[in-house]
Amino acid sequence: MNFLKFLFSARGGGKRGGIRTRFAPSPTGLFHVGSARTALFNFLFARRYGGKFILRIEDTDLERSKSEYEKDFSESIKWLGLNWDEGVEIGGPYAPYRQSQRLDIYKKYIKELFKDGDVFYCFHSKEFLDKEYEEQINVKTNPAHHCEFRKLPFDAAQKRLKHENAIIRFKTPPNLEIVFEDLIRGRISFNSDTLGGDFSLAKALNPKEFSPLYNFAVVIDDFEMKISHVIRGEEHISNTPKQILIQRALNIPAPKYAHLPLILGPDKSKLSKRHGATSMIDYRNMGYLPEALVNYFAFLGWNPGNEREVFSLDELTKSFSLEKVQKSGAIFNMEKLDWFNGYYLRRLSLDELTKRIIPFLEKDGLIRKDFSAQGGPASDWEYIKKIVLLEQPRLKRLCEVGDKAAYFFETPQYRPELLVWRGMLFKEVVTSLNISYEALGKVNESDFNKENLEAVLLKEAERGRGKDKGRLLWPLRAALTGLEASPGPFEILEILGKNESLKRVETAIKKLA
Repeated sequence: MNFLKFLFSARGGGKRGGIRTRFAPSPTGLFHVGSARTALFNFLFARRYGGKFILRIEDTDLERSKSEYEKDFSESIKWLGLNWDEGVEIGGPYAPYRQSQRLDIYKKYIKELFKDGDVFYCFHSKEFLDKEYEEQINVKTNPAHHCEFRKLPFDAAQKRLKHENAIIRFKTPPNLEIVFEDLIRGRISFNSDTLGGDFSLAKALNPKEFSPLYNFAVVIDDFEMKISHVIRGEEHISNTPKQILIQRALNIPAPKYAHLPLILGPDKSKLSKRHGATSMIDYRNMGYLPEALVNYFAFLGWNPGNEREVFSLDELTKSFSLEKVQKSGAIFNMEKLDWFNGYYLRRLSLDELTKRIIPFLEKDGLIRKDFSAQGGPASDWEYIKKIVLLEQPRLKRLCEVGDKAAYFFETPQYRPELLVWRGMLFKEVVTSLNISYEALGKVNESDFNKENLEAVLLKEAERGRGKDKGRLLWPLRAALTGLEASPGPFEILEILGKNESLKRVETAIKKLA
């Protein structure tokens, strides 16, 4: 080990082609909030300074990596509008961008490490290592594997590889301070004695084949792809000194590091399913807009330094900087996300919102592909638009439409007690509904609109006991919707039309007979 290699700064990142960031997920699970925030910050930083944003897939864990997860990553990133400049699917000057296709590149660098004596083959079994770990925990010693196979000659190791598998380990130097400057957290230092001893770089399957592990592959890929800035979650801070040791052993420059704060639930614990949805599929299925998610995710650890909250992706690009990223954990708040989504839903044109809502109505079984209702009144594009216009001011998620507006597509089911307003007797409710029925029946079909209906019904309501309008309007609205809470009856009447409205009032009267 040439310790002089460790004496120069680990701040690195030189000018090797300008700003280049990467998002490098491992396809072992669905694309979640933390990954989306990391991808977004890398995208914004690259765009802010005219650089390149690269999508790389780290699939060296062949047993757990799945193509459907990789597809989920790429589709979700596109859906959020974070289009990459190089990487999987589109290629680029440093292809391939999938680690499983870069084994020959890794072999070149592992040979260099063997040549310089920086790595060795470890033949300890998993059972041995597990027992060693358990014993160290029992005596309250920090777990570390200082491997006796360090001294095994390379030729002897090659012979053993013919009938044994091994781990390629890095010779961690003792009691060495490793320092790097984090662009968010400032100076961070580690002592090499805290790194767990001789750490793993790859699995050796035979003298010629090996499977690289995370810390080794990521160092090589970042160097080969000229990554200038590594922006990732703070859970990777402990990996950084190991990666710096590998970089110094290979005499390659380190990128600049920026470690983002954890995303926490309202109870300050790590964000999980119990705090709300965490994958992009969940958010898409609930009807969140990508614009809203991008805007909200940007505020998970960053702020513009003023009171402004609403930013388009282009506006975020112009405002983003790592200097304004916080060190402490970012609290994920579903109510705030709902606020953002409601804001963006209200900004959509009526036609666009209707277009986005229709798949949710189909999924809920309320309409067919031709827009016709499964039951209840006939529906078409214009009919659905009227419903969307009515619900737009109150909508937070597209998936809410089915629950809020199902009564427009199917005959409502409810208990007779719902029709009762403030202690009215059933016979009083019947009288009230009969008044509404007669009043509505006198309105011409051509005049059956909100304004006329409001004038007619309010006039009737004024005649009620104590001029309590609720005695007329509550039973009527409940008869139309079957709900305790809904928009006002005048808007609902106009959308349902005269015939359907009268039919529902008549049904309500029969319920109380």
